[in-house]
Amino acid sequence: MVKRLHQMGFKVMLWVCPFVSADSPEYRDLAEKGFLLADTTSQPAIIKWWNGQSAVYDFTNPDARNHFIGLLRGVQQRYGIDGFKFDGGDNHFYHRTDLVSHGGRNIVSVDHTRAWAELGLAFPFNEYRAGWQMGGKELVQRLGDKDYSWQAVRLLIPDMIAAGLLGYAYACPDMIGGGSFATFLGIDASQFDQQLIVRSAQVHALMPMMQFSVAPWRILDAQHLQAVKAMAKLHAAFGHYILQCARQSATTGEPIVQSLEYAYPNRGYAEITDQWMLGARYMVAPMVTAGTSRSVVLPPGKWKDDRGRVLKGGRTITIDVPLNRLPYYEKL
Repeated sequence: MVKRLHQMGFKVMLWVCPFVSADSPEYRDLAEKGFLLADTTSQPAIIKWWNGQSAVYDFTNPDARNHFIGLLRGVQQRYGIDGFKFDGGDNHFYHRTDLVSHGGRNIVSVDHTRAWAELGLAFPFNEYRAGWQMGGKELVQRLGDKDYSWQAVRLLIPDMIAAGLLGYAYACPDMIGGGSFATFLGIDASQFDQQLIVRSAQVHALMPMMQFSVAPWRILDAQHLQAVKAMAKLHAAFGHYILQCARQSATTGEPIVQSLEYAYPNRGYAEITDQWMLGARYMVAPMVTAGTSRSVVLPPGKWKDDRGRVLKGGRTITIDVPLNRLPYYEKL
């Protein structure tokens, strides 16, 4: 399967977590080696997470870290896996006073978040949902899970701006429609707000990454599916420019997704949370509410919009935004 996917042009990543099922041969082996987080009784701690209750690797232990990296590299060599999505590093899983790490030290919850994130630096293809003090490192970061709502769509832009300012430049605005899978349970296709899925895809299209959760062809009619496909194609068309922005960010530390206040300081733009600059060249102003019109703040200068019109900046305009339109502006 991996070979066929490679032949089709895909990279293949596996989704991995630091948790270890208790009462398994692996658990007993790791416990004997001292590679698991312990509690104050010196026994492996049992952590409650979204898939049950499990022991967890202690990645503050260099030997445990090297053991786990060796397992992942073995999978890469055997199956041709390109990289890994490292999930489950969220500090709330480890927010307990009785956890004891390597060397007998009581662990602070964020210590394990950071240790798990550092492990990903060994793999060029990586993705994280949780990070701590890893700004500026070679990690792909995804926003925490958003629910399936318009309010969540409105949070994508300010949260991405904040992530960039914290040093997590090559980031993903969660998943299209929302990554909190529980909000999709019990909903059939007829109940989905198809406009929300389209507008969410439009926010993602001119971000560093776009990532799907629920498969759009399962829940959208032909019109809405076509609008989402167009956004995937737009993202691909901007790929070269986005990679230029990533290389620039790796050199300077500047965000890829920038607030207007960052790009044009001291002009009263600090509270604009529904527009952003993609690098220095493009400004994006999607719909983040139900509807088909919005106001757009044009900074000083000349701007060419997504329909080819040249507009004078330094003013606010009102535009029509039909379902199949993502308004963006190139600085001339």
